[in-house]
Order: sequence, then C-alpha cells, then structure tokens
Amino acid sequence: MPKNMIVAQSGGPSPVINNTLRGLVETAKQMDEIGTVYAGWHGIEGVLKEELLNLTDQCPQEIALLRTTPAAGSIGTCRYKLKEKQTEDFDRIMEIFKAHNIGYFCYIGGNDSMDTANKVANMARERGLDVCGIGGPKTIDNDVGDSEFKLVDHTPGYGSTARYWTHYVQHSNEENNGSCPADPVLVMQAMGRKIGYIPAAARLADPKREMPLQIYLAERKVSIDQIFENVNRSLKEHGRAMVVVSEGLEIEGLKIPEEFIVRDSFGHAMLSSSKITVAQMLTNALNEQKLPVKGAARCNVPGTHQRNDMAYASTVDLEESYYVGQKAALLAGAGEHGYMATILRGDWNNYRPVYDKAPLSEVAEKDRHFPSEWISKCGTDVTDEFVKYARPLIGDDWVSVPLIDGRVRLAKLNTSKEMFATQKLPKYIPQTDRK
Repeated sequence: MPKNMIVAQSGGPSPVINNTLRGLVETAKQMDEIGTVYAGWHGIEGVLKEELLNLTDQCPQEIALLRTTPAAGSIGTCRYKLKEKQTEDFDRIMEIFKAHNIGYFCYIGGNDSMDTANKVANMARERGLDVCGIGGPKTIDNDVGDSEFKLVDHTPGYGSTARYWTHYVQHSNEENNGSCPADPVLVMQAMGRKIGYIPAAARLADPKREMPLQIYLAERKVSIDQIFENVNRSLKEHGRAMVVVSEGLEIEGLKIPEEFIVRDSFGHAMLSSSKITVAQMLTNALNEQKLPVKGAARCNVPGTHQRNDMAYASTVDLEESYYVGQKAALLAGAGEHGYMATILRGDWNNYRPVYDKAPLSEVAEKDRHFPSEWISKCGTDVTDEFVKYARPLIGDDWVSVPLIDGRVRLAKLNTSKEMFATQKLPKYIPQTDRK
C-alpha cells in the first residue's frame, strides 16, 4: 500500500508559492509510491491540530488555478517554531503520522521551515517510522542557500518580488521627476529584514544608472551623516534624490528603539508590524536637517503586496516554482530523505535553470547574505555582476491572469468538513499556544 503525504507551508508567502504546491500535488497524484496528499491547514499548526485537507480529491481545475493564485490563502501558512523542549508537540506529530499512514512530509518555506522539515523527519526515523522528509524552497528574501551559489542559486518568490521592485522604482521615478520642485526626495523601504536582495532589485529599474538612485543594503553599515551627505550631493547635482533602504537597515545615529519592534515566534523582527519604520525615521531626519533645495522628503513603505501581487509576478519565477514543486515530489517518491529541491544555474551567460537537491542540514536556519563583492565601493549601489545575476529571474513577459466579471479568478479549494481527514486523535492545543 502506498503511504500518504503531508505538505504544509510556513512563513511569509510569495506570489508563486501556490504554484510550487500545484507542481507537487499534480506530480504526486501520478506516482504509485504516494497515496493521498494532505495539506497541513495553516502549516505545522494544522498538523498538530490534525487538520489535514485532502488535496488529491480536489477539483483538478482548482488545483490548476493555483498557478495564478498568489499568497497562501489556499492552504494557509503559519509562523510556529518547533523548539527542542516542545516534546509534546513532537510526540503529537509522530502520532499524527501513525494515525494517517504518513510516509512523506514536505514543508514549503524558508530556512526556518527547512529546519522544521529536518527535525520532524529525522525524529520520525529515530522512532522507527518510515517517513521521508523533503523541503520545498520559498522565500522572497532569497536568503536560503550558500554564498557560493553551488547548493542554491535562487528561491521561488524572489524573481517576482524583484520584478515588482523593478516596475515600482520605474513608476516612482516618473513621479519624483515630475514633482521634485515640491517633493525632491523619495525614500522607499523594501522587505528583507537583514538581507539585501530585494532592495538591490531596485537597480534593475535603471541598469544604465541614469536615475538619481541610492540603494542602502542592510549588509553595509552607514551613518545618518553619510546619508545626509549623499542625499544633499544628489539634490545639488540633480535637484532630486531617490533612496531605497532595507527595512532592517541599521543607521548609526538613527536607531529604532527595541521596544518599538514586534517579533515573531522565531525571534525575527516583524518590521511592518512595528511602531515605526526605518524609512519614516530617515524621512523625518532628512526634513529636520533641512534640505538644500525647497520642498520636503516623502516616504513610501510598500506593504505585503510586494509578496502577493500576481500582476507583477515573473513568468520565469512561475515556471520555476512549478518545477521545483515537481522535483520535491519526485525526491519524495524516490525516498530521497533529508533533501530540499533546488534551482541551480546551468549557464551564467545564457540563463538556464537546473533542478537539483541540497541536504536540509546545510540550508536549515542558515541565512545567505547579499555578497559583499556585489555592493559598490561607495556603498550606495550594487554592481553590474548583480544585475547579470538577477536580470533573467524577472522575465520579459506579463503573466496571463484569468478574470471573471473584472475580478481575478482565484483557486477555490473545497474546504468543507468532508474534505478534511477524519480526526482519529484527541483534540490538541500546540504547546506555545497554551495559556
């Protein structure tokens, strides 16, 4: 008898995360080794609560529509961390695996999710359960992998968010150029916490470096006085300045108080939930020091649409997200325990993706930072080598998104009670959710 699979998602979503799910489900349904594919409803929390949605019996058309359904609304995600001391949680997961004949556990997410996949699958094997643990990469931050790009070239989600910033900066430049007599400085904040791949993508809007654009990555320390000097120089030369900052940028002389920062269960700063942003603090500081031209600095802080805007998704990212999900299913069916499906670059000069695998132990809880050699010597830009790396990932075409009555036709999975696996175990409250 084939064993069943649980697939779940964790962390922040992306425009293409559901296409990875689609690739996994459609491939698994064709494999004799894999029985029913269940989704953990809202990630590992759904697994703990025995909320397992049957994906195998969903309408094929709805599964197909996952291709252009962004974010994580279809099966949900979570930010629940499994810590070593939470022995009851681990025991509960093992009981779930036994009760539902689970032989495959696939977690789609970033480096923390890969840690969860690694811990859960290894514990199952230590306890005598024949469970194959597989990771499916997802993160707009592009921080999963190695600094040499030999294990992971990039992750699904990044190409689409990079494309979003390419167009966003182009459009912002049009406004700033036109309204600079009144609004000479525009400060824009990009997601990415301490990782600079997303703000770096702003350069893709201006590869010939014609805009008065400054990019400050979290990997390069800077002081408020340096920013003042750089912005004032741009104002004197061009009459305007556009500044892109990492949301986690630390500016010497301008620091967000720790009590203003909200953190998730992993200890990561949830900067869009915090009381103030670095972009707003910088904008305030620029206006307080008085600009050398008339007008004032303005602040734009794009929200979660950076990671859920299907209209700006990369066609390259969409295709690769599907095939990396397919690769995860193939790894699982082949019993390749302890690996994450990956995308490598077959040719740096003529871009070609290659789908491979990387050991979970080598990508779990490890952040890949933006390479220092891709940061310009002045510290306010990125090099042409980064542009060469990122340009193929944003694609050249627009995604065709189905519409009905002027509204996007999103996937609508059947989430009626009958589509969830019959609960065989007592009700359970995850350990960290208990009062």
